[in-house]
Amino acid sequence: MNNTVLDHKFSIAPMLDWTDKHCRYFHRLLTQHAVLYTEMVTTGAILHGSGDYLDFNQEEHPVVLQLGGSDPVQMAQCAKLAELRGYDAVNINVGCPSDRVQNGMFGACLMAQPALVADCIKAMQDVVSIPVTVKTRIGIDDSDDYQFLQDFVQAVADAGCTQLIVHARKAWLKGLSPKENREVPPLNYQRVHQLKREFPHLDISLNGGVKTLQQAKEQLSYLDGVMVGREAYSNPMLLSEVDQLIYAQTGSPRTAQQVVIDILPYIERQMTQGARLWHIVRHMLGLFQGMPGARQWRRLLSEQAHLPDAKPELLLQAIAKIQPVDKLTT
Repeated sequence: MNNTVLDHKFSIAPMLDWTDKHCRYFHRLLTQHAVLYTEMVTTGAILHGSGDYLDFNQEEHPVVLQLGGSDPVQMAQCAKLAELRGYDAVNINVGCPSDRVQNGMFGACLMAQPALVADCIKAMQDVVSIPVTVKTRIGIDDSDDYQFLQDFVQAVADAGCTQLIVHARKAWLKGLSPKENREVPPLNYQRVHQLKREFPHLDISLNGGVKTLQQAKEQLSYLDGVMVGREAYSNPMLLSEVDQLIYAQTGSPRTAQQVVIDILPYIERQMTQGARLWHIVRHMLGLFQGMPGARQWRRLLSEQAHLPDAKPELLLQAIAKIQPVDKLTT
């Protein structure tokens, strides 16, 4: 059994179509310590797809591969490939409620099959030495009492999983879209706190509804970690103080302007390898959120970064739209 645990005090959630390698590189410029996640990648894509679904930048560490699947043999094969490529951990998706995911027999519907999840964990841990973790909900459909959640967690813990991320909402597998499943079912932080009291030996992180670092710090008085998703994406400067406020690092955080300058060499490298400017800067639209000139920054990038001849210098034109703070106070 592998008892290795990743320092997971603060992490950025896996988000489909969002947390690709360019997004993760950008986020890493803002925080050195937060744990980053890939988008969910299916076992089928890794084993049979034509692209390289495991590609990441070495600067992203610590970085976790989130896997979608339920076949223990395939999950083990993919975990081994992830370890060989250098990922710091592999996470099993037991939280996504979309129809496409259910049809593939993975995601939140697996909460109803704890023995199968346990088999996947065991098969994966047999072939890797990196942590195998689980991201789950607090329940599904009408199976939403504490006993259901407790039984599921007991099964994955007995299989050797020592690290869990719990989205503090249940998932409706029928009738709600994935977006509605992130917003409609009510948050129940107490349920996750109860889980930690019941399983003190497990490393448990909370996901769902956290929008500020102050809220994150409050949850860390009950739990081992906090995972932030959409707020970290739409307001990335939230991440700039994670190292100081969550990890007690000294030193000043990078400014938004510094991040733009620091990412330019990366953009140039990626574009020589075939990336388009828009592939990278689309993740940066919220960088100046709430600052004077933020709208012009977003507009210039949105209108021009996707053009075939767009160059990295466009970011310098866009950053010129941001009002320096000292000009505002004179």
